[in-house]
Amino acid sequence: MKFLFDLGGVFFDWDPHYFYNDVFKNKDERENFLNNICNDEWNIQQDAGRLIKDAETDLIKNYPDYEDKIKLYYKNHHRMFRKIFHHSVDVLNDLKNKKYECYVLSNWSWETFKGMDKKYPFLNKFDDLIISGKEKLVKPDAEIYKLAISRFNLIPEETVFIDDKQENIEAAKKLNFLTIHLINPEIITQEINKFI
Repeated sequence: MKFLFDLGGVFFDWDPHYFYNDVFKNKDERENFLNNICNDEWNIQQDAGRLIKDAETDLIKNYPDYEDKIKLYYKNHHRMFRKIFHHSVDVLNDLKNKKYECYVLSNWSWETFKGMDKKYPFLNKFDDLIISGKEKLVKPDAEIYKLAISRFNLIPEETVFIDDKQENIEAAKKLNFLTIHLINPEIITQEINKFI
């Protein structure tokens, strides 16, 4: 058995609201900004490899009044973490101690991911990582899963894929991965133990 982990929602409690709560005093304005301007659809394009400076330039053209707040987004990306899910780190350490191969398949801007392994040393425990921004592919596109299969020498029927997003789980199932849809990181130990 091998294990293929997502990072956001599995190891990292990341949410732009954690940072922008202090930027916007008006809740409605903050919600509008994060739902309609610097939203998930915009962010995923950087996860797919678009450069941050290009992303900011395009958005500022449409929302010039928010230029300063748009530019805060990636500059403060690491301040959008509330915590690390330590149960997940414990699971990783346990699996590695038991000699299981553990890999990462994560949607993440390559520009903001650089240096993360120094700040969060547990990332060095993985046998290898695929970060979407570097590959210019994103989940749930089947191609990024196929890249993981090829690069990590995975047999999907003997690999457990762990992710917090339903659409990513469904894409993995189509390629015959075993899956854990991790809605609550507190129970990751019980979920992993079903497979070992």
